Amino acid sequence: MIQEPIVAQSAIPAERFILRPLRRSDAGLMALHTGDRRLAEGTRSIPHPLPPGATEAYIARALSDKRLEDVWAMDGSARGLAEILGVVSLSRMDRDQSEIKYWVAPAFWHAGYASEAVAALVAANPHKARTIFAEVFQDNPRSARVLTNSGFDYLGDAEAFSVARNATVPTWTYVKKIA
Repeated sequence: MIQEPIVAQSAIPAERFILRPLRRSDAGLMALHTGDRRLAEGTRSIPHPLPPGATEAYIARALSDKRLEDVWAMDGSARGLAEILGVVSLSRMDRDQSEIKYWVAPAFWHAGYASEAVAALVAANPHKARTIFAEVFQDNPRSARVLTNSGFDYLGDAEAFSVARNATVPTWTYVKKIA
């Protein structure tokens, strides 16, 4: 992964919510959601139990001019939904490539929010990437469906370490070429 100049993040509209940059005030809701073992075990980097200050540190990194990824909250408050439905992020890679990651709070699972967020972020393509990669754990086929719903193609199998599981977990890797 390479570090390129950071560009100010903008809000990105989706149908039922907006994707907006994180705020320090998001820490409480984010800690509530990411403290759920089911959510943490679906990610590579969220620990369980969630240590004190972990969410605040994550938000501080996301707001830093030296950040390695751009992070957006799925904010449905303008439509009467929760202020934090989940999070979606893009990490820059070399050769005009990015990696997308996302999570949705368990209370909002199975409502299409992840598919909507991924589709909106890919359509906006704020990194101007020519290729976007994603990786999901093989025991989470619904997350794989989020990617295929957004036009990602299966690339292959791999493994990734999950902090919450303290184990290496089989993954599926996906790619989307942007015209």
